[in-house]
Amino acid sequence: MRKTLAVAAVCMVCTLTMASGRVPTITTKGTGWTLTTRLGVTSLSPSRSYTVTFATAAMKARYTPYLTAAVAQAKAAGVRLAIGGVETVDPAKCGPVGHVQITEMYRPLRKPGYSQGMPCPHPAKGVGIGGIAAIDSEYFDGSYRIAASIVRNTVVHETLHALGLDHPNYDMDKDGVVEKFECVATPYGNKPIMCEPNGGYRTAADAGKLTGYDLNGLKRLLANARVQGIK
Repeated sequence: MRKTLAVAAVCMVCTLTMASGRVPTITTKGTGWTLTTRLGVTSLSPSRSYTVTFATAAMKARYTPYLTAAVAQAKAAGVRLAIGGVETVDPAKCGPVGHVQITEMYRPLRKPGYSQGMPCPHPAKGVGIGGIAAIDSEYFDGSYRIAASIVRNTVVHETLHALGLDHPNYDMDKDGVVEKFECVATPYGNKPIMCEPNGGYRTAADAGKLTGYDLNGLKRLLANARVQGIK
């Protein structure tokens, strides 16, 4: 199924009534993580294979090192995620079911330094089918200065958007405004990699790795599917 990615935000009902009368709950947010319910994604299939693919061989070579650690962590958490090969990517449409496609665009959000990732919107029963991550080409042409750790975190951040995680920012200081970087942090000061505009570890050794908050979000996507009886 192919749909354009430019869609209106729609919230989903997060409870389901079963024949037995029991009402299971689909949880859509928690400490340090939030699901992309505004685009209708509430779960990931525990049995479906999800594959990261790339628009060119050069992009596969560039981004695979950025993604390797996070993909291994996602697999350990139960997501059947793997790094795949090269295929044609149309940023305006979803690709094959289960594919998370990565491409490059010049300022995909029309702002310098910002990349964009989103899941294919409104999949059946809220079960994610993949999506697209468009990485700002400015990171690599010398026109925009950005730390290597932030680039690595950004690539993973946008890939997780395509799987169904959203920004976990919230009004921590209760001033009525949800601000940039306003996210819970670990005792060591590390914010979730999904924190907007860029979270995650900042050291060269750990950049690109998922924090426990991000892993909890992925686990909840899988748990929500099981609540629905989806394998």
